[in-house]
Amino acid sequence: MGKYFGTDGFRGEANITLIADHAYKIGRYLGWYFGQQNSAGKSKIVIGKDTRRSSYMFEYALVAGLTASGTDAYLLHVTTTPSVSYVTRTEDFDCGIMISASHNPYYDNGIKLMNANGEKMEEAVLLKIEEYLDGAVPEVPYAERDKIGCTVDYALGRNRYIGYLISLATRSYRDKKVGLDCANGSAWMIAKSVFDALGAKTYVINNQPDGLNINVNCGSTHIESLRRFVMDNSLDIGFAFDGDADRCLCVDEKGNVVDGDAILYICGCYMKERGKLRGNKVVTTIMSNFGLYKALEAVGIEYEKTAVGDKYVYENMVNNGYRLGGEQSGHIIFKKYATTGDGILTAIKMMEVMLEKKMPLSELAAPYKAYPQVLKNVRVADKVAVRADQEIRQCIGEIEELLGKEGRILVRESGTEPIIRVMVEAGDLETCRKYVDKVAALIEAKETDNSN
Repeated sequence: MGKYFGTDGFRGEANITLIADHAYKIGRYLGWYFGQQNSAGKSKIVIGKDTRRSSYMFEYALVAGLTASGTDAYLLHVTTTPSVSYVTRTEDFDCGIMISASHNPYYDNGIKLMNANGEKMEEAVLLKIEEYLDGAVPEVPYAERDKIGCTVDYALGRNRYIGYLISLATRSYRDKKVGLDCANGSAWMIAKSVFDALGAKTYVINNQPDGLNINVNCGSTHIESLRRFVMDNSLDIGFAFDGDADRCLCVDEKGNVVDGDAILYICGCYMKERGKLRGNKVVTTIMSNFGLYKALEAVGIEYEKTAVGDKYVYENMVNNGYRLGGEQSGHIIFKKYATTGDGILTAIKMMEVMLEKKMPLSELAAPYKAYPQVLKNVRVADKVAVRADQEIRQCIGEIEELLGKEGRILVRESGTEPIIRVMVEAGDLETCRKYVDKVAALIEAKETDNSN
Protein backbone atom coordinates (compact mmCIF):
# COMPACT_ATOMS: atom_id res chain seq x y z
CA MET A 1 0.00 0.00 0.00
CA GLY A 2 1.21 3.50 -0.79
CA LYS A 3 0.80 6.81 0.99
CA TYR A 4 -2.65 7.53 -0.46
CA PHE A 5 -3.83 4.38 -2.27
CA GLY A 6 -4.70 1.37 -0.14
CA THR A 7 -5.96 -2.05 -1.17
CA ASP A 8 -9.09 -0.54 -2.69
CA GLY A 9 -8.26 2.95 -3.91
CA PHE A 10 -7.63 6.34 -2.32
CA ARG A 11 -10.15 6.45 0.50
CA GLY A 12 -10.83 8.98 3.25
CA GLU A 13 -13.32 11.38 4.77
CA ALA A 14 -14.59 13.78 2.11
CA ASN A 15 -13.02 17.25 2.28
CA ILE A 16 -10.83 16.21 5.22
CA THR A 17 -8.41 13.48 4.14
CA LEU A 18 -9.71 13.20 0.58
CA ILE A 19 -10.40 16.59 -0.94
CA ALA A 20 -11.61 17.85 -4.30
CA ASP A 21 -8.10 19.01 -5.19
CA HIS A 22 -6.87 15.42 -4.85
CA ALA A 23 -9.46 14.33 -7.42
CA TYR A 24 -8.54 17.18 -9.77
CA LYS A 25 -4.84 16.30 -9.61
CA ILE A 26 -5.52 12.60 -10.10
CA GLY A 27 -7.53 13.52 -13.19
CA ARG A 28 -4.74 15.82 -14.41
CA TYR A 29 -2.11 13.11 -14.09
CA LEU A 30 -4.21 10.27 -15.50
CA GLY A 31 -5.30 12.40 -18.44
CA TRP A 32 -1.70 13.25 -19.29
CA TYR A 33 -0.31 9.78 -18.56
CA PHE A 34 -2.75 7.86 -20.74
CA GLY A 35 -2.51 10.49 -23.44
CA GLN A 36 1.19 9.68 -23.61
CA GLN A 37 0.48 5.94 -23.67
CA ASN A 38 -2.18 6.16 -26.38
CA SER A 39 -0.83 5.98 -29.94
CA ALA A 40 -3.53 8.40 -31.08
CA GLY A 41 -2.28 10.94 -28.55
CA LYS A 42 -5.68 11.20 -26.89
CA SER A 43 -7.17 8.86 -24.33
CA LYS A 44 -10.65 8.20 -23.04
CA ILE A 45 -11.54 7.35 -19.46
CA VAL A 46 -14.89 6.21 -18.06
CA ILE A 47 -16.19 7.32 -14.65
CA GLY A 48 -18.89 5.91 -12.37
CA LYS A 49 -20.02 6.98 -8.90
CA ASP A 50 -22.14 5.83 -5.99
CA THR A 51 -24.92 7.80 -4.29
CA ARG A 52 -22.89 9.73 -1.67
CA ARG A 53 -23.41 13.48 -1.70
CA SER A 54 -19.67 14.07 -2.16
CA SER A 55 -19.49 11.75 -5.20
CA TYR A 56 -20.77 14.53 -7.44
CA MET A 57 -18.06 16.90 -6.20
CA PHE A 58 -15.33 14.36 -6.89
CA GLU A 59 -16.82 13.48 -10.28
CA TYR A 60 -16.71 17.10 -11.45
CA ALA A 61 -13.18 17.56 -10.08
CA LEU A 62 -11.95 14.45 -11.90
CA VAL A 63 -13.62 15.55 -15.13
CA ALA A 64 -11.98 18.97 -14.88
CA GLY A 65 -8.57 17.41 -14.41
CA LEU A 66 -8.99 14.84 -17.17
CA THR A 67 -10.26 17.26 -19.80
CA ALA A 68 -7.65 19.87 -18.86
CA SER A 69 -5.01 17.26 -19.68
CA GLY A 70 -6.61 16.38 -23.00
CA THR A 71 -8.57 13.24 -22.12
CA ASP A 72 -12.22 12.63 -22.94
CA ALA A 73 -14.29 11.75 -19.85
CA TYR A 74 -17.25 9.39 -20.28
CA LEU A 75 -19.82 9.50 -17.47
CA LEU A 76 -21.78 6.42 -16.40
CA HIS A 77 -23.32 8.47 -13.55
CA VAL A 78 -24.60 6.46 -10.55
CA THR A 79 -23.57 2.88 -11.16
CA THR A 80 -21.76 -0.08 -9.59
CA THR A 81 -18.02 -0.70 -9.35
CA PRO A 82 -18.25 -3.93 -11.40
CA SER A 83 -20.15 -2.09 -14.13
CA VAL A 84 -17.24 0.35 -14.49
CA SER A 85 -14.88 -2.62 -14.70
CA TYR A 86 -17.05 -4.27 -17.35
CA VAL A 87 -17.43 -1.16 -19.47
CA THR A 88 -13.71 -0.34 -19.24
CA ARG A 89 -12.61 -3.74 -20.53
CA THR A 90 -15.30 -4.17 -23.19
CA GLU A 91 -15.56 -0.63 -24.58
CA ASP A 92 -11.87 0.07 -25.30
CA PHE A 93 -11.25 2.59 -22.52
CA ASP A 94 -7.74 3.39 -21.32
CA CYS A 95 -8.81 3.54 -17.70
CA GLY A 96 -11.85 3.28 -15.45
CA ILE A 97 -12.57 5.32 -12.33
CA MET A 98 -15.13 4.52 -9.64
CA ILE A 99 -15.98 7.11 -7.00
CA SER A 100 -17.05 5.19 -3.92
CA ALA A 101 -16.08 4.24 -0.38
CA SER A 102 -17.92 0.94 -0.75
CA HIS A 103 -19.31 -0.15 2.65
CA ASN A 104 -17.97 2.91 4.54
CA PRO A 105 -20.27 5.62 6.00
CA TYR A 106 -21.64 8.35 3.71
CA TYR A 107 -19.10 10.95 4.86
CA ASP A 108 -16.22 8.86 3.51
CA ASN A 109 -15.48 8.52 -0.16
CA GLY A 110 -12.87 6.98 -2.41
CA ILE A 111 -11.35 6.97 -5.86
CA LYS A 112 -10.79 3.49 -7.33
CA LEU A 113 -8.71 3.17 -10.49
CA MET A 114 -8.86 0.36 -13.04
CA ASN A 115 -6.62 -0.47 -15.98
CA ALA A 116 -7.81 -1.15 -19.52
CA ASN A 117 -8.62 -4.76 -18.57
CA GLY A 118 -11.00 -3.62 -15.83
CA GLU A 119 -8.58 -4.82 -13.15
CA LYS A 120 -7.26 -2.80 -10.21
CA MET A 121 -4.63 -0.34 -11.42
CA GLU A 122 -1.01 -1.45 -11.36
CA GLU A 123 1.00 -0.38 -8.32
CA ALA A 124 3.61 1.33 -10.50
CA VAL A 125 1.02 3.74 -11.90
CA LEU A 126 -0.43 4.44 -8.46
CA LEU A 127 3.02 5.33 -7.14
CA LYS A 128 3.51 7.78 -10.01
CA ILE A 129 0.19 9.43 -9.15
CA GLU A 130 1.24 9.70 -5.51
CA GLU A 131 4.49 11.39 -6.52
CA TYR A 132 2.49 13.89 -8.55
CA LEU A 133 0.12 14.54 -5.65
CA ASP A 134 3.13 15.30 -3.44
CA GLY A 135 4.73 17.60 -6.00
CA ALA A 136 7.70 15.28 -6.39
CA VAL A 137 7.54 15.34 -10.20
CA PRO A 138 7.22 18.27 -12.66
CA GLU A 139 3.78 19.70 -13.43
CA VAL A 140 2.11 18.04 -16.41
CA PRO A 141 1.19 20.29 -19.36
CA TYR A 142 -2.30 21.58 -20.02
CA ALA A 143 -4.04 20.68 -23.25
CA GLU A 144 -4.78 23.65 -25.53
CA ARG A 145 -7.32 24.56 -28.19
CA ASP A 146 -8.75 21.49 -29.91
CA LYS A 147 -6.62 19.19 -27.71
CA ILE A 148 -8.77 19.93 -24.64
CA GLY A 149 -10.86 16.92 -23.72
CA CYS A 150 -14.63 16.70 -23.83
CA THR A 151 -17.25 15.16 -21.53
CA VAL A 152 -19.61 12.48 -22.83
CA ASP A 153 -22.84 11.24 -21.23
CA TYR A 154 -22.39 7.48 -21.35
CA ALA A 155 -25.44 6.03 -19.59
CA LEU A 156 -25.53 3.62 -22.56
CA GLY A 157 -22.56 1.79 -21.04
CA ARG A 158 -24.53 1.08 -17.86
CA ASN A 159 -27.40 -0.32 -19.92
CA ARG A 160 -25.03 -2.64 -21.77
CA TYR A 161 -23.79 -3.95 -18.43
CA ILE A 162 -27.38 -4.67 -17.36
CA GLY A 163 -27.88 -6.57 -20.62
CA TYR A 164 -24.72 -8.57 -19.96
CA LEU A 165 -25.91 -9.63 -16.51
CA ILE A 166 -29.29 -10.70 -17.87
CA SER A 167 -27.54 -12.81 -20.54
CA LEU A 168 -25.73 -14.85 -17.86
CA ALA A 169 -28.87 -16.36 -16.33
CA THR A 170 -29.47 -20.00 -17.24
CA ARG A 171 -33.17 -20.13 -16.35
CA SER A 172 -36.17 -17.90 -15.87
CA TYR A 173 -36.84 -16.70 -12.32
CA ARG A 174 -40.57 -16.95 -12.85
CA ASP A 175 -42.56 -17.32 -9.61
CA LYS A 176 -39.45 -16.94 -7.44
CA LYS A 177 -39.89 -14.32 -4.74
CA VAL A 178 -36.59 -12.49 -4.42
CA GLY A 179 -35.70 -9.75 -1.94
CA LEU A 180 -33.05 -7.14 -2.76
CA ASP A 181 -31.44 -4.79 -0.24
CA CYS A 182 -29.73 -2.12 -2.33
CA ALA A 183 -28.09 -0.32 0.64
CA ASN A 184 -29.33 3.02 -0.75
CA GLY A 185 -26.32 2.77 -3.00
CA SER A 186 -25.16 1.95 -6.50
CA ALA A 187 -27.45 -1.05 -7.04
CA TRP A 188 -30.66 0.91 -6.58
CA MET A 189 -31.33 1.41 -10.32
CA ILE A 190 -29.69 -1.78 -11.63
CA ALA A 191 -30.50 -4.80 -9.45
CA LYS A 192 -34.29 -4.59 -9.75
CA SER A 193 -34.06 -4.11 -13.51
CA VAL A 194 -32.07 -7.32 -13.83
CA PHE A 195 -34.33 -9.46 -11.64
CA ASP A 196 -37.52 -8.06 -13.14
CA ALA A 197 -36.23 -8.83 -16.64
CA LEU A 198 -35.54 -12.42 -15.58
CA GLY A 199 -39.11 -12.87 -14.38
CA ALA A 200 -38.68 -12.78 -10.61
CA LYS A 201 -41.25 -11.39 -8.22
CA THR A 202 -38.87 -8.74 -6.99
CA TYR A 203 -39.19 -7.09 -3.59
CA VAL A 204 -36.80 -4.19 -2.95
CA ILE A 205 -35.79 -2.31 0.17
CA ASN A 206 -33.36 0.54 0.79
CA ASN A 207 -33.54 1.87 -2.75
CA GLN A 208 -34.22 5.54 -2.00
CA PRO A 209 -30.78 7.17 -1.73
CA ASP A 210 -30.59 10.76 -0.53
CA GLY A 211 -26.82 11.17 -0.48
CA LEU A 212 -26.62 10.58 3.26
CA ASN A 213 -28.28 7.20 3.86
CA ILE A 214 -25.94 4.88 1.93
CA ASN A 215 -25.14 1.80 4.09
CA VAL A 216 -27.10 3.25 7.05
CA ASN A 217 -28.64 0.26 8.85
CA CYS A 218 -28.95 -1.55 5.55
CA GLY A 219 -27.09 -3.56 2.94
CA SER A 220 -24.48 -6.27 3.44
CA THR A 221 -23.01 -4.61 6.54
CA HIS A 222 -26.41 -4.47 8.30
CA ILE A 223 -28.19 -7.54 7.04
CA GLU A 224 -30.72 -7.74 9.89
CA SER A 225 -33.27 -5.67 7.98
CA LEU A 226 -33.14 -8.05 5.00
CA ARG A 227 -33.53 -11.05 7.30
CA ARG A 228 -36.74 -9.57 8.70
CA PHE A 229 -37.93 -8.60 5.23
CA VAL A 230 -37.44 -12.12 3.85
CA MET A 231 -39.34 -13.66 6.75
CA ASP A 232 -42.15 -11.09 6.79
CA ASN A 233 -42.81 -11.56 3.07
CA SER A 234 -42.15 -15.32 2.84
CA LEU A 235 -39.50 -14.83 0.19
CA ASP A 236 -37.49 -17.62 -1.44
CA ILE A 237 -34.20 -15.78 -1.06
CA GLY A 238 -32.76 -12.35 -0.30
CA PHE A 239 -29.62 -10.60 -1.52
CA ALA A 240 -27.89 -7.71 0.26
CA PHE A 241 -25.39 -5.49 -1.56
CA ASP A 242 -22.98 -2.89 -0.24
CA GLY A 243 -22.64 0.75 -1.29
CA ASP A 244 -21.00 0.12 -4.65
CA ALA A 245 -22.49 -3.38 -5.17
CA ASP A 246 -19.26 -5.33 -5.47
CA ARG A 247 -20.31 -7.41 -2.45
CA CYS A 248 -23.26 -9.71 -1.91
CA LEU A 249 -24.51 -11.65 1.11
CA CYS A 250 -27.58 -13.88 1.02
CA VAL A 251 -30.48 -14.70 3.30
CA ASP A 252 -32.15 -18.09 2.88
CA GLU A 253 -35.89 -18.77 3.00
CA LYS A 254 -35.65 -19.38 6.77
CA GLY A 255 -33.99 -16.05 7.48
CA ASN A 256 -30.47 -17.42 7.95
CA VAL A 257 -27.50 -15.42 6.68
CA VAL A 258 -25.38 -17.06 3.98
CA ASP A 259 -22.07 -15.19 3.97
CA GLY A 260 -19.20 -15.11 1.49
CA ASP A 261 -17.62 -18.31 2.81
CA ALA A 262 -20.90 -20.20 2.45
CA ILE A 263 -21.32 -18.78 -1.06
CA LEU A 264 -17.83 -20.03 -1.97
CA TYR A 265 -18.74 -23.47 -0.64
CA ILE A 266 -22.06 -23.67 -2.51
CA CYS A 267 -20.66 -22.39 -5.81
CA GLY A 268 -17.47 -24.43 -5.44
CA CYS A 269 -19.44 -27.65 -5.04
CA TYR A 270 -21.70 -26.77 -7.97
CA MET A 271 -18.77 -25.94 -10.25
CA LYS A 272 -16.90 -29.11 -9.25
CA GLU A 273 -19.95 -31.26 -10.04
CA ARG A 274 -20.01 -29.77 -13.53
CA GLY A 275 -16.28 -29.96 -14.16
CA LYS A 276 -15.90 -26.18 -14.13
CA LEU A 277 -13.80 -25.71 -10.99
CA ARG A 278 -10.44 -25.26 -12.67
CA GLY A 279 -7.56 -26.69 -10.65
CA ASN A 280 -10.12 -28.09 -8.21
CA LYS A 281 -9.37 -25.05 -6.04
CA VAL A 282 -11.21 -22.16 -4.40
CA VAL A 283 -9.21 -19.04 -3.52
CA THR A 284 -9.92 -17.58 -0.07
CA THR A 285 -8.30 -15.06 2.27
CA ILE A 286 -6.84 -15.62 5.72
CA MET A 287 -10.13 -14.27 7.15
CA SER A 288 -12.18 -17.20 5.86
CA ASN A 289 -13.76 -19.42 8.49
CA PHE A 290 -12.28 -22.77 9.61
CA GLY A 291 -15.66 -24.23 8.78
CA LEU A 292 -15.20 -23.43 5.10
CA TYR A 293 -11.97 -25.39 4.88
CA LYS A 294 -13.46 -28.39 6.66
CA ALA A 295 -16.52 -28.33 4.38
CA LEU A 296 -14.37 -28.07 1.24
CA GLU A 297 -12.11 -30.89 2.40
CA ALA A 298 -15.17 -33.08 3.00
CA VAL A 299 -16.10 -32.85 -0.70
CA GLY A 300 -12.55 -33.09 -2.02
CA ILE A 301 -12.06 -29.43 -2.97
CA GLU A 302 -8.69 -27.79 -2.35
CA TYR A 303 -8.11 -24.15 -1.47
CA GLU A 304 -5.59 -21.31 -1.46
CA LYS A 305 -5.25 -18.55 1.16
CA THR A 306 -4.23 -14.98 0.35
CA ALA A 307 -3.87 -11.73 2.25
CA VAL A 308 -7.13 -9.89 2.94
CA GLY A 309 -8.45 -7.99 -0.07
CA ASP A 310 -10.15 -9.04 -3.29
CA LYS A 311 -7.10 -7.56 -5.06
CA TYR A 312 -4.97 -10.41 -3.72
CA VAL A 313 -7.63 -13.02 -4.38
CA TYR A 314 -7.85 -11.93 -8.01
CA GLU A 315 -4.06 -11.88 -8.45
CA ASN A 316 -3.87 -15.46 -7.19
CA MET A 317 -6.64 -16.52 -9.55
CA VAL A 318 -4.95 -14.90 -12.55
CA ASN A 319 -1.53 -16.35 -11.72
CA ASN A 320 -2.89 -19.88 -11.30
CA GLY A 321 -5.83 -20.00 -13.68
CA TYR A 322 -8.48 -20.50 -10.96
CA ARG A 323 -12.08 -19.49 -11.60
CA LEU A 324 -13.67 -19.01 -8.16
CA GLY A 325 -12.45 -16.98 -5.23
CA GLY A 326 -13.58 -14.43 -2.70
CA GLU A 327 -13.91 -13.13 0.81
CA GLN A 328 -16.17 -13.84 3.76
CA SER A 329 -17.47 -10.25 3.41
CA GLY A 330 -19.14 -11.11 0.11
CA HIS A 331 -16.56 -10.10 -2.49
CA ILE A 332 -16.96 -13.10 -4.79
CA ILE A 333 -15.03 -13.29 -8.06
CA PHE A 334 -16.21 -15.49 -10.93
CA LYS A 335 -13.12 -15.15 -13.10
CA LYS A 336 -14.80 -16.39 -16.28
CA TYR A 337 -17.31 -13.54 -16.16
CA ALA A 338 -15.68 -10.63 -14.33
CA THR A 339 -12.36 -9.20 -13.19
CA THR A 340 -13.68 -7.95 -9.87
CA GLY A 341 -16.18 -8.87 -7.19
CA ASP A 342 -19.71 -8.30 -8.47
CA GLY A 343 -22.66 -8.47 -6.08
CA ILE A 344 -25.39 -8.75 -8.70
CA LEU A 345 -23.44 -11.35 -10.67
CA THR A 346 -23.02 -13.33 -7.44
CA ALA A 347 -26.78 -13.19 -6.89
CA ILE A 348 -27.34 -14.49 -10.42
CA LYS A 349 -24.93 -17.39 -9.88
CA MET A 350 -26.63 -18.30 -6.59
CA MET A 351 -30.00 -18.33 -8.36
CA GLU A 352 -28.47 -20.62 -10.96
CA VAL A 353 -27.41 -23.16 -8.34
CA MET A 354 -30.82 -23.07 -6.65
CA LEU A 355 -32.74 -23.49 -9.89
CA GLU A 356 -30.49 -26.08 -11.53
CA LYS A 357 -30.32 -28.26 -8.41
CA LYS A 358 -33.95 -27.60 -7.48
CA MET A 359 -33.01 -27.03 -3.86
CA PRO A 360 -33.71 -24.17 -1.43
CA LEU A 361 -30.75 -22.16 -0.25
CA SER A 362 -30.99 -23.54 3.29
CA GLU A 363 -30.34 -27.09 2.03
CA LEU A 364 -27.47 -25.99 -0.22
CA ALA A 365 -25.76 -24.28 2.69
CA ALA A 366 -26.49 -26.96 5.32
CA PRO A 367 -23.18 -28.92 5.05
CA TYR A 368 -21.19 -25.76 5.81
CA LYS A 369 -20.85 -25.29 9.57
CA ALA A 370 -19.14 -22.05 10.58
CA TYR A 371 -16.89 -21.92 13.60
CA PRO A 372 -17.83 -19.20 16.11
CA GLN A 373 -15.99 -16.04 15.14
CA VAL A 374 -15.87 -12.60 16.73
CA LEU A 375 -14.46 -9.52 15.01
CA LYS A 376 -13.93 -6.13 16.63
CA ASN A 377 -12.70 -2.96 14.93
CA VAL A 378 -10.56 -0.59 16.98
CA ARG A 379 -10.03 2.93 15.64
CA VAL A 380 -6.40 4.02 16.04
CA ALA A 381 -4.16 6.96 15.19
CA ASP A 382 -1.26 4.91 13.81
CA LYS A 383 -1.95 1.40 12.50
CA VAL A 384 1.71 0.56 11.95
CA ALA A 385 2.69 1.58 15.49
CA VAL A 386 -0.02 -0.61 16.99
CA ARG A 387 1.10 -3.66 15.04
CA ALA A 388 4.72 -3.04 16.10
CA ASP A 389 3.96 -2.56 19.80
CA GLN A 390 5.77 -5.28 21.77
CA GLU A 391 3.20 -5.59 24.56
CA ILE A 392 0.40 -6.06 22.04
CA ARG A 393 2.46 -8.59 20.09
CA GLN A 394 3.19 -10.52 23.26
CA CYS A 395 -0.50 -10.61 24.18
CA ILE A 396 -1.37 -11.95 20.73
CA GLY A 397 1.34 -14.60 21.00
CA GLU A 398 0.04 -15.81 24.37
CA ILE A 399 -3.49 -16.15 22.97
CA GLU A 400 -2.19 -18.07 19.96
CA GLU A 401 -0.58 -20.59 22.33
CA LEU A 402 -3.76 -20.96 24.37
CA LEU A 403 -5.90 -21.53 21.26
CA GLY A 404 -3.49 -24.03 19.72
CA LYS A 405 -4.97 -25.97 16.81
CA GLU A 406 -8.53 -25.44 18.01
CA GLY A 407 -8.73 -21.80 16.99
CA ARG A 408 -6.83 -18.75 15.82
CA ILE A 409 -6.39 -15.04 16.39
CA LEU A 410 -5.83 -12.57 13.58
CA VAL A 411 -4.92 -8.92 14.17
CA ARG A 412 -4.51 -6.83 11.04
CA GLU A 413 -4.67 -3.33 9.66
CA SER A 414 -7.63 -2.23 7.57
CA GLY A 415 -6.54 -1.34 4.07
CA THR A 416 -9.16 1.40 3.77
CA GLU A 417 -9.74 2.88 7.25
CA PRO A 418 -7.70 3.93 10.34
CA ILE A 419 -8.74 0.71 12.03
CA ILE A 420 -7.13 -2.38 13.53
CA ARG A 421 -9.29 -5.48 13.12
CA VAL A 422 -9.11 -8.10 15.88
CA MET A 423 -10.63 -11.48 15.03
CA VAL A 424 -10.73 -14.67 17.07
CA GLU A 425 -12.12 -18.00 15.92
CA ALA A 426 -12.61 -20.87 18.36
CA GLY A 427 -14.86 -23.75 19.33
CA ASP A 428 -17.21 -21.56 21.37
CA LEU A 429 -18.39 -17.97 21.29
CA GLU A 430 -17.39 -17.19 24.87
CA THR A 431 -13.73 -17.94 24.14
CA CYS A 432 -13.83 -15.78 21.02
CA ARG A 433 -15.28 -12.82 22.89
CA LYS A 434 -12.89 -13.16 25.82
CA TYR A 435 -9.74 -13.01 23.70
CA VAL A 436 -11.02 -10.37 21.28
CA ASP A 437 -11.98 -8.12 24.18
CA LYS A 438 -8.58 -8.65 25.82
CA VAL A 439 -6.61 -7.53 22.76
CA ALA A 440 -9.02 -4.73 21.86
CA ALA A 441 -8.91 -3.36 25.41
CA LEU A 442 -5.11 -3.35 25.36
CA ILE A 443 -5.04 -1.48 22.03
CA GLU A 444 -7.59 1.06 23.30
CA ALA A 445 -5.59 1.60 26.51
CA LYS A 446 -2.45 2.22 24.47
CA GLU A 447 -4.31 4.73 22.32
CA THR A 448 -5.54 6.56 25.40
CA ASP A 449 -2.01 6.70 26.89
CA ASN A 450 -0.55 8.01 23.64
CA SER A 451 -3.18 10.75 23.34
CA ASN A 452 -2.52 12.10 26.83
